[in-house]
Amino acid sequence: MFRARRRWVRRGNWRLTLMLLVVWALVTFGVAYFARALSFDFFGWPFSFWVGSQGALIVYVAIVVIYAAVMNRREAEAGVQDPAPYFDELESKRPEKERSGPITGF
Repeated sequence: MFRARRRWVRRGNWRLTLMLLVVWALVTFGVAYFARALSFDFFGWPFSFWVGSQGALIVYVAIVVIYAAVMNRREAEAGVQDPAPYFDELESKRPEKERSGPITGF
C-alpha cells in the first residue's frame, strides 16, 4: 500500500514538473519563433517585445510559485517532514570544541 501511494505521488510530481517545463519551453522558444506573427500592439508596444521583456519573467515567477504551492500542499497531505533539522538546530546540538590550539585550516 505504501509503495503504491509513493509511486502515485511520484508520478504526480513528474507530471507537474513536465507540464511546467512545457509551459516554460512554450514561453521561451515559442515567442521567439512566432515573434513576427505576434506583431500587434499591446499597451503601445509590439506584443512580442512585451512578452519577451516582461511577460516571460512574469510566467517564470508564476511557474516557481505554482510549483512551490502544489508541492507544499502535496507534502502536507502526505505528512512529509523536513529530512534534516535546520542548520541552527544542528549547531546548537553540536558539542563545543576546544579553541586553544593553533589554526590548522578547515
